[in-house]
Amino acid sequence: MKIGFGVPVSGSWARPANMLRVARRAEELGYESLWTFQRLLYPVGHEMGPTYRDVQDPIVTLAYLAGVTSRVRLSVAVLNMPYYSPALLAKQLATLQEVAGGRLDVGLGLGWLREEFVASGVPMEGRGRRAVEYLQVLRQLWQEEMISHKGEFYEVPPSHQDPKPHPAPAVLLGGAAEVALRRAGQLADGWISSSRTDLATISEQIYIVKDAAREAGRDPEALRFVCRGVTKVREAGLPGRVPLTGSLEEIRADAEALAGAGVTELFHDLNFDPEIGAPDADPAVSMRRAEEALEALAPGS
Repeated sequence: MKIGFGVPVSGSWARPANMLRVARRAEELGYESLWTFQRLLYPVGHEMGPTYRDVQDPIVTLAYLAGVTSRVRLSVAVLNMPYYSPALLAKQLATLQEVAGGRLDVGLGLGWLREEFVASGVPMEGRGRRAVEYLQVLRQLWQEEMISHKGEFYEVPPSHQDPKPHPAPAVLLGGAAEVALRRAGQLADGWISSSRTDLATISEQIYIVKDAAREAGRDPEALRFVCRGVTKVREAGLPGRVPLTGSLEEIRADAEALAGAGVTELFHDLNFDPEIGAPDADPAVSMRRAEEALEALAPGS
């Protein structure tokens, strides 16, 4: 199982100097990938939690990190498709793939926050059908010399969009409902778990994705299964402990268990630890704790 790390994108520690420190050290330590995520709005009075209150843009962040790294893969989990036109996102990601030297992996999602749909001027209804058509148009823009498309949700007049990304970025889909899991198996290069996934039962979701891939005539063993690890370093032996929360030894054991469950890549994301990724957390303390975890959880440690 490959190991990645979430760069500082949420809260008081999410500043360019800290992004650079984490990214460069992760690359030195042999991490496979660096990860960001998206939050467009935080509605007034919403209870989604402090991690989402102050979030940097993932595409801009990855473009910055592309310029200060050379080997580690650059990834996002996830960009919500309805918030972009396919043509705009295809252009942005193709350019990012070029400046990253082909190191880009793209997680895509449907979105779930109604206020973000309102602000983006698109309806929430029909998100699943929208996603299927979106992927079709995105891949046409990346692969075909000329595209002409008119569908239920999107229209592209006969056009060229260049330069093409080489190679086209891997596309991973998020989602937890069975229909979303099956969509990932049918259409994507893999699946990404969410911050709310019950890691004790992740093998069941992986099974659904693989089953859908098999029914679609695809090789389920060729798919990637990426786990967003909501990692919280704490004392050992906490009552009711959930996977990836606890001592470093417990977290390492949890990682081994996830590999046994079928996860092909785990990234430790400390942004979702409210003691690190909150707007009112002490950024110096957050960085110290994050760098300690970065060293201790590195591949081969």
